[in-house]
This record gives sequence, C-alpha cells and structure tokens, in this order.
Amino acid sequence: MDIDIFGNFALGEDFIARMSRKNFLFSFIISYTKTCQIPGITIAGSAIDLLKFTPPSDSEFINYGHCKNISYIPMTPDGKPTPAIITKTMLDYANIPHITINAGSVITPQVPYVETNIPCGDNIQHLPGLSNSSFTRAIDSGKIIGKNLSLCTDCLVVGESIPGGTTTALAVLKGLGLDAKVSSSMPNNPLNLKNKIVDIALSRINTQDPSLIASNLGDPIIPFIAGMLNTASRNTNIILAGGTQMAAILAFAKYVSYEAKKVLIATTQYIINDKSANFLDIVKQIDDIPILVAKLKLENSQYKSMRSYAHGFVKDGAGAGGSTVAAILKNHSQAINLLKSLDENYRKLLLDSY
Repeated sequence: MDIDIFGNFALGEDFIARMSRKNFLFSFIISYTKTCQIPGITIAGSAIDLLKFTPPSDSEFINYGHCKNISYIPMTPDGKPTPAIITKTMLDYANIPHITINAGSVITPQVPYVETNIPCGDNIQHLPGLSNSSFTRAIDSGKIIGKNLSLCTDCLVVGESIPGGTTTALAVLKGLGLDAKVSSSMPNNPLNLKNKIVDIALSRINTQDPSLIASNLGDPIIPFIAGMLNTASRNTNIILAGGTQMAAILAFAKYVSYEAKKVLIATTQYIINDKSANFLDIVKQIDDIPILVAKLKLENSQYKSMRSYAHGFVKDGAGAGGSTVAAILKNHSQAINLLKSLDENYRKLLLDSY
C-alpha cells in the first residue's frame, strides 16, 4: 500500500488496519487571513488581490469540477493548479462525501455550506489575528460542528484552505515555544520573510497563555479546528489533512484537549521531503501520534504542471494528502491507480479550459 508511516508506527499500523474499507467524511474548512497580503508570503493565487478567492474557489472546484466565483481554477502565477484537483480526484474515486464549512472566508462560496459567522483574520504583523470574541466563537463553533460531524462517520477527515496560513502557523508554533521551520507553496521557501513577520508579531505580546498566543498570532482556522478536535475525537477517528497548519492546530489543541489515540496527521511525501522545514520534528515536539504519508508519485504524471509538485511547488493543501490516504484506505487502492485518475481529470480540466 502506498502509504508510509512516521511518528507512532504502532498506532499508524492499527489505524490502517481498522479503517480499511470503512466510511470517511471529508470536511473542508475555508478561511482567510490578511497576513497573506504581505508581498512574497504565498503563491496560493495568481495575484494578491485574487487571494481571497482561493478558498471558496477550492471548495467550488471540489464540488463541481469548476469554479463559480472566478472563471478559472485557483493556480500559481505560472499556472500550476490548486491541490484541490488532487482532493477532488480522490474523493470522487473513493466516493467519499464532503462538506464545506466557512470559518472566516471573505468571499462566500457558491456551494451548499455551513456558515459560522467567524470574521476573517487580521494581518498579524500589525494587529491581533482575532479579537477575543471571534476567537471564542471559532472554538465554540468548532466544538459544535465537530461533535455533529463525528457522529456520521468512521473517520472524519479535516482539510483546509487559507492563503498565508503557514506564516500564521509558524507564529503560533513559535509563540507556544516550539522549534519550527515551516513549509511553503514555493520551492524557495521565504523563511527569512516569514521569520521577520513572526518576530514583529511576537514583539507585540508578552504572555504564555496559549489562547492569547493563538488569538494574537494565528488565524480563524487554528481555534476552529482545535474546537472540532476536542469534541469529534471523543466519538470517531480524525485525520488532520495537511502539513504546517495542522501541526499548529495540533499544538494549540493540546491546550483545548483531544483524544490523542484517535487523531493522526496525513500529508504528502512532498511535505516530508521539504529540507527547508522540520515538519516531522515539529509534530514530535507536540504529541506521539502517527503521521501517514501519501506517496502520490506525481513525478510520473503525464503533465508538467502536476510533476511540479514533486519539484517543490505547492506540496500539499486543500486536504490533498489526507484525502489521498482516505481514498487508498476506503478502496484499498494503490497510488499508481490514483495517479491515472488524476491525469485523466487534469486532461479534462485542460480540455474544458479551451
């Protein structure tokens, strides 16, 4: 099976055995932080003024195979497509149901979705990421939604889309005292810029209170999914689908509390292979949980834009790694079969764009 296990190997093996051919539900959380407007932070969109469309457009593409808020799928400035194309392929392939949750997106998705009325996050370089009331609403909303979704499935997969999220995640990780170097959607990771922004944000606060750290330095995704973990992990298994952001969520969720034996992270091998980051070490500092790594083998894709993932672009996002793990487990599939489906979907996307 094309899944590697890092971290707690025994729990990872047990999870794979228990979840084979079981039911999965994919929850897709969309949000926004004004931190992404800092030039050079992200390439999760073709221009800074279009970044706000990336999360809702990701959700639209996962649902429809095309976007409604914009006339094209979200992509990097040089045309590399959103990892939502991977997520959609995997969910369709394995017939996994999915739901969109708006937890701070400034643009309303044109799909059926759950609304939380959480405001978007501010630019942490200048302001607290979230007000106290917004932070509390995010945690409480996450608890309610997590509890209800967890009762519907054998395993709840949690993915997200938030431009600039690796920077706010880095700030929260460092604020909580962790040694962290985070990944980027770019092969040349702008760590110096990210660290400069984080240092400025850290200089605004003087506290060891985890809630004050997460609200001042974070974004809406972090408290919301931490709230989901708190209640959902009591009832079902949880896959945190992603890399850096999920590590920050896990770090803060330790203070909110969750059932560790039911929680794991799933990502792609491109996050693990990123030498500019220390993802595995970050998770190890937080908790002894499994990390399941989907071997997508995109270096064997027919298409250059998809092969770019194997060369350091994008790496993960929109729940791509976690949805791949779920698809492999539900259908007992191999990544080579999934790659064929992905290439077919990408070919259709190219044909539809003309």
